[in-house]
Order: sequence, then structure tokens, then C-alpha cells
Amino acid sequence: MNREMLMLVDAISREKTVDRDVVFGAVEAALASATKKLHGGEVDIRVAVDRETGEYETFRRWHVVPNEAGLQNADAEVLLFEAQEQIADIEVDDYIEESVDSVPIGRIGAQAAKQVILQKIRDAEREQLLNDFLARGDKIFVGTVKRLDKGDIIVESGRVEGRLKRSEMIPKENLRSGDRVRAFILGVDPTQRGPQIMLSRSAPGFMVELFGQEVPEIELGLLEIKSCARDPGSRAKIAVVSHDRRVDPIGTCVGVRGSRVNGVTTELAGERVDIVLWSEDPAQFVIGALAPANVQSIVVDEERHAMDVVVDEENLAIAIGRGGQNVRLASELTGWRINIMTAEESQAKQATETESVRKIFVEKLDVDEEVADILIAEGFTSLEEVAYVPLQEMLEIEAFDEDTVQELRTRAKDALLTMEIEREEKVEEVSQDLRDLEGLTPELIGKLSDGGVNTRDDLADLAVDELVEMTGVDETQARALIMKAREHWFTA
Repeated sequence: MNREMLMLVDAISREKTVDRDVVFGAVEAALASATKKLHGGEVDIRVAVDRETGEYETFRRWHVVPNEAGLQNADAEVLLFEAQEQIADIEVDDYIEESVDSVPIGRIGAQAAKQVILQKIRDAEREQLLNDFLARGDKIFVGTVKRLDKGDIIVESGRVEGRLKRSEMIPKENLRSGDRVRAFILGVDPTQRGPQIMLSRSAPGFMVELFGQEVPEIELGLLEIKSCARDPGSRAKIAVVSHDRRVDPIGTCVGVRGSRVNGVTTELAGERVDIVLWSEDPAQFVIGALAPANVQSIVVDEERHAMDVVVDEENLAIAIGRGGQNVRLASELTGWRINIMTAEESQAKQATETESVRKIFVEKLDVDEEVADILIAEGFTSLEEVAYVPLQEMLEIEAFDEDTVQELRTRAKDALLTMEIEREEKVEEVSQDLRDLEGLTPELIGKLSDGGVNTRDDLADLAVDELVEMTGVDETQARALIMKAREHWFTA
């Protein structure tokens, strides 16, 4: 029987073009499965087949788990202290094995063995096909719609299949069996049953790759797409930069009579594309991203990573776009939070902020409004700036002599120290469950405390825009923190 098994392994290995070890692994799995049935329960069985002689041994084994973890499966687990009584130097996650009688190959049933072996081989073949496909480095999957699977579309390319989920399709797109389709390869999900290559036609990366195919200058490295934001099937924005002064980035991407951009638009069900010139200057980049709206002025808030963009009444609707689409895409493209406002709104906001800064200077520095207004006029907006900007900058203020400057700096430092002590006292009021929440830094905890958020439930009760306003984090991070804070509501 051992010789016949070796011959069978060699025959299957040659016929299916899979490694002999894969076939041996299938045989071992079939023998282990049969042995497990004889013992009953959830025992763990390992079978080792000698690759040269065909002889095999069978072992029952127990997984070593920490003492404090407790046994989840007494048939296949053993506590560390019990295992150390048998093997002194054994560690957690090791195995204790005991030799047991082997099941004769004839006893496992030809049909059962054949099914296990063939399934193992099919899995190995599929994995090999997948690895060969991924080794090509393709980023776009080109294939034919094969079938529908619970709302998802299975796309076949040769002998490889990909899964296009409904959420990754372009809205209102109707793909039918036999249709030719292109999609972006998001990655591989090994936990997915069936096709493991995950596809998308709505991802920004798909548009980037399509432009790469339409515009040879991108592949040559003369042009680069720096970022992309999409409202799939409706509108998109891409930011491009030229690495060759002789190449016009926008005109090159558009093509003669729009031929290149039209090729992308056609593939994406008529999705309109705004091509924006990328700039190292964030303000200039935002101005370009908001096109076709004309911008009057921009105020940049580095700390909150936000910009207040002022437009006139005529451009207000254009800048915001239908349903906020234009400003939303511009924000995603640039990575900055963009607040669109009219000149009147901007003036009102600046007046409010100026009054707030004036109040802080008057109270914390113990000065009159005239001194506070001089500081504001010179561009000072916080106590930190008064305390720590280079001394020479403050000495250049004509209204102040050196003694006044030194006194203001001393008062600012004292005020900051007092405020920090008060902040630490407030933070001490924050509950431990909020402090331990994953993703919260000491700085964020301090801001939450200033806003009266002292427990995990306080944070869980906040709306996303409230948390953004309170801490200055972006909407994605705010949403993640709130959902993290709410987890115990659903697991309790």
C-alpha cells in the first residue's frame, strides 16, 4: 500500500502540475480526518507521511495555553503548568504530542480520501494561479462578467476570478453576464470564500490608473498624478504636476480635442473630471481645486489643518457645488478642511476671533485694550506667541520699549503655566475608561476635558461635527473615536 500511495502521489502531482508536498499534505489531511472521527470529540490529530518510503505515523496533540486563559477545548488544549510537569522547558503555543494507532489507508474510504485530496489540490491550483497573476503586477483587472453572487459581480480573466462588490461599482451602472469590464485591484482577501481578488470601479486609484493608460507621459515619469477625489459616476478631481517644464500637465491630460480625458470619462459612465494643477503651496493648491469658482482670499489655520476661503456672492454656489460636491471633492483632493464663506461672513468671523484674542490678552496679561490691540495689529494671536517668539521680533514694535516687552513675555509665560496646571487638574477629573480609549492622545484628552467631556459615554454622545469643532481632528478620525467610544454599548 505504501508503494502504491507513492505512485499515486507522483501521478497526481504530474497530472495536476502541483508540488508533491501538496499531494502528501492532502493525504495527511485525509488520514487525520479519519483518525479524528474514530476518537470523537474535538481532538487534534497530526499525521506525518515519510516522503521517501510512504510510511506514516499518527499523533494526537494538545496545544499549550496560558494558565490564566483557561481551557476552551479540553480535548485539544492543556494548561502551561500541566504541560511543564511533562516537559520542563515547554512554552505557551507549543504542542504536546502522543503517538496513537494509525488508520490503514484502506479504512479511510476511497471516496472520502479522494474528495479531500482533490479539494486540497484545487486549493493549491487556485493559490498558484492567484500568485502567478499577482506576480505580473497588474493594477487593473480586465475580464468578463461571469455571474452574480449575492449582489456582487464575479469577473473572470482567464482562469482567475475577481469579486466586484456592489459597494465598489459605479452607481446606476448595470453590468450583465458576458459584459467586458475593467476594475481596479484593491487587494487580496484570503478570508473570502470564492474569488479572493477584490475589485473596485469607484476607487480613486482606478481613475489614476486609467489616466496612466491614456497618458503616456505619466508612464514615462514626465507627469505625475499627486491625488484624486471622486464622486463615482458624477464628478471627480485629479491633481497633476509636471516634472518637465516643456510639458503642460493639464493640456497633456486633456489631450487633443479632449481625446484622453474623454477616454477616461467614457469608461466611468460619463463621470466629469476636473484636472487641477498641484502646488506645494497649500493655499494655491486649494484655489486650483475649487475651480471654476474664483477665490477672493484665504486664511490658513495650520493647527486645525483648515482653510477659510472667501468668495463673492456670485461664486458662492459654484464654490460649494450642488449638494456641497465641489467643496467636498476639493477637500478630499487637497487633504485640507475647507470652509467656504462670503466676505461679510469672513469679516464677522475675524471680528469675533479678534475680540476673543483681545479678551485673553486683557485678562491673562493684565493689560488694557490699547496694548492688546497693538499686539493683535502686530500679528500676535496667542499667549504662546507673546511668550516665545524671538525677542528681537517684539523689540521691533515701536510702541513698546525693552522693559515692556520683557514684562509682557514674563506675564505670558506665567499665565501659560497657570493654565497648564488648571488643565492638568481638569484632566484628573477625566474617567479612566476615557483615558484608556484607543486613539486618544493626552492633548485630545485635554481638549475634551476643556469641552466638558470627562467620560466615555460623554464622548459617545457627541455628534461628529461637535467633536471636530472641539478638538480640531478631521471627520474621519472623529467618527472613528465616537464609534470606538460606543463599542461598549453593543457588547455589554
